[in-house]
Amino acid sequence: SLLMKRKLFLYNFKNLRWAKGRRETYLCYVVKRRDSATSCSLDFGYLRNQMGCHVEVLFLRYIAAWDLDPGRCYRITWFTSWSPCYDCAQHVANFLRSYPNLTLRIFTARLYFCEDRKAEPEGLRRLHKAGAQIAIMTFKDYFYCWNTFVENREQTFKGWEGLHENSVHLTRKLRRILLPLYEVDDLRDAFKTLGL
Repeated sequence: SLLMKRKLFLYNFKNLRWAKGRRETYLCYVVKRRDSATSCSLDFGYLRNQMGCHVEVLFLRYIAAWDLDPGRCYRITWFTSWSPCYDCAQHVANFLRSYPNLTLRIFTARLYFCEDRKAEPEGLRRLHKAGAQIAIMTFKDYFYCWNTFVENREQTFKGWEGLHENSVHLTRKLRRILLPLYEVDDLRDAFKTLGL
């Protein structure tokens, strides 16, 4: 089936602050081709990690096989249960540099951090610098995913307790990660000037 089961979606995409036991990453995607002011949807679906291969790399292999027309613009949107690890962020950043006619937006349910807590933020910064737009999923994104990727049997998406609060918390955390270092230095100078 092209559509994900409801329980699978709700379990894997829940934006808990501590998501114990959720080891797999799911990636829902939409690929569109932009023709001047209009866009044409080419494909949508979802993937998950396979043995020994992260889902981001699986998607890159999948899209590279399309032989994209370099004269046309493409926009890819991902909704992921976890943000990319450092290595996957590197792969995606390199891919984006190879395809300047392609834009990528990533909406993620949760931020992934491995044992080396400095690596993943650096990976996200490099990915952002390569042109990827990265954001935390909000109610609106969950609603869209529910209606686009989930076998919902005409049931309306109902958010869980803490969805909004966790989304705000993670958005602040992501903003701190992606905030250029010179802006942080500027803030320090501003605080010194104010005597704080």
